[in-house]
Amino acid sequence: MNMRWMLAAMALAVGAAPLAQAAPVKKAATPRAHAKVAWVDTIVATPEGGVRIGNPNAKVKLVEYGSRTCPHCALFDAEGVPALRTGYIATGQLSYEFRDFPIHGALDVGPILLGHCVPVRAFFPVLDAMMANQQALVGRPEQVPADKQQQLQGAKPAVIAAYLAKFYGYTDLVVKKGLPLAKANACLADTKAIDRVAQQAEVANKSYAVNSTPTFLINGAAQANAFSWSALEPLVRAAVAK
Repeated sequence: MNMRWMLAAMALAVGAAPLAQAAPVKKAATPRAHAKVAWVDTIVATPEGGVRIGNPNAKVKLVEYGSRTCPHCALFDAEGVPALRTGYIATGQLSYEFRDFPIHGALDVGPILLGHCVPVRAFFPVLDAMMANQQALVGRPEQVPADKQQQLQGAKPAVIAAYLAKFYGYTDLVVKKGLPLAKANACLADTKAIDRVAQQAEVANKSYAVNSTPTFLINGAAQANAFSWSALEPLVRAAVAK
């Protein structure tokens, strides 16, 4: 889709009894295995405005610039993300970061604000829910009434974002996920957050030529013509194998 808007051996001493009476040698204790890190539960916000899951020191760092209203992003969330979580992320070989990119302009702003309004630990569950329900939300046949469209002409971005988020059901979705309605409304009215969305989109476009979603970075390099898991997976596999 074309861009319509720019805005994470302990050494054991084996004790031996004195040899004078040939006392039995004490059996060495079995070394404890280091606790396995649950990388799929390691989730942090990043300075770039995204949220990362996985080993912060992973060999491969995968970043997705995605849109919550983009069908290709929803497909990747259904096919690629589960495979990453149970495979490369779980083993600590790869970290995955999602950075919002408002490819559909005002339509994306509300979902982005609400998606970052929840606690960090809830970021990916809410993102998954938005992707899984995308067709029922923005794909429904109902359109914004013509008179309301006229009223919104020239309105402040926060007003437009709040209306569209409510109209398409994103506000209801996050409230059902446990976000208080008052907090949801406050996040939608946060003009500084809206400015950050625009600034981060501009950085993405200037730094990585992001003008479509999803756009993937592997260790900081944008991957051309990789819009699906089937296209991205060989690239990830090759990066891990290096």
